[in-house]
Amino acid sequence: MAEMETAPVIVADSQHRGLMRLLPPAWRDYASLARLDRPIGWWLLFWPCAWGLLLGGGERRWAMLGWLLLGSVAMRGAGCVYNDIVDADIDARVARTALRPVACGRVSKKAAWVWTIALCLIGLVVLLQLRWQAQVVALGSLALVAAYPFMKRITGWPQAWLGLVFTWGAPVGWVEVAGFDHLGVLGLLYAGCWGWCMGYDTIYACQDREDDAVVGIGSSALSFGAHVRAGVAGLYGLSIACWAGAFWLWRPDPLVLLALAPMALHLLWQVGTFNPDDGDNALARFRSNRGAGLLLALACWVVGNA
Repeated sequence: MAEMETAPVIVADSQHRGLMRLLPPAWRDYASLARLDRPIGWWLLFWPCAWGLLLGGGERRWAMLGWLLLGSVAMRGAGCVYNDIVDADIDARVARTALRPVACGRVSKKAAWVWTIALCLIGLVVLLQLRWQAQVVALGSLALVAAYPFMKRITGWPQAWLGLVFTWGAPVGWVEVAGFDHLGVLGLLYAGCWGWCMGYDTIYACQDREDDAVVGIGSSALSFGAHVRAGVAGLYGLSIACWAGAFWLWRPDPLVLLALAPMALHLLWQVGTFNPDDGDNALARFRSNRGAGLLLALACWVVGNA
């Protein structure tokens, strides 16, 4: 496992710098590779799983929610390590990512592959807790995940692909409790998840617009140009409309739409206070989606349990 003599750097956007400093330097690199110090990623992967499960009637499946959270931590980590292996050459030329362990050579690609496999084995344990139909759906995401790191090289809209990948938990959670019934509800739920993911990742990508333009890789933050706020607003509006449609199909009662109001207001706040030219602002608005996910989880619990 190739490591440089210099100590691993704790990245500026780490949310657990104190914990990272307590880890031995070698462990710190692997924790950083899997983004274990930045939990926002696994929450964003987990929330669609919870939404599908709760809206489909799994309000008492607390153990399954725990398994899905564990799977989100492991598979988000595996995806990040895989992404760093594929993007090592690009990461080395971008200021925010140049010190990632694989990009700067502290961890070899071979060692990173071993770490990826170890994380996937944890994901396999979680997969085995699902009914077979949900297992099939979960495995269907593998091709999407494998292709994602290459999207930024061939399209100016890689966030559109990420929206398919990072919200795949919604169909998994739904099928776990409802099988393949009411696919119209699931389709609208998933479409809303797609718009939400593309919106928040466009906000996140605003941090790298200058570097992405120099390196020559695609980004919706670049593709929207001067209309990035309007683009995010449109994506969030699409999400609210799709989720409202899903709720209505599942429970055709005007009162259930009130459950969606807190999420709608939160997304409106994000757009209203978002400054695409301020990296700190973009990161804060991006991270606020952890709380947004909880708001929609509560809405799905209310509607699914009505």
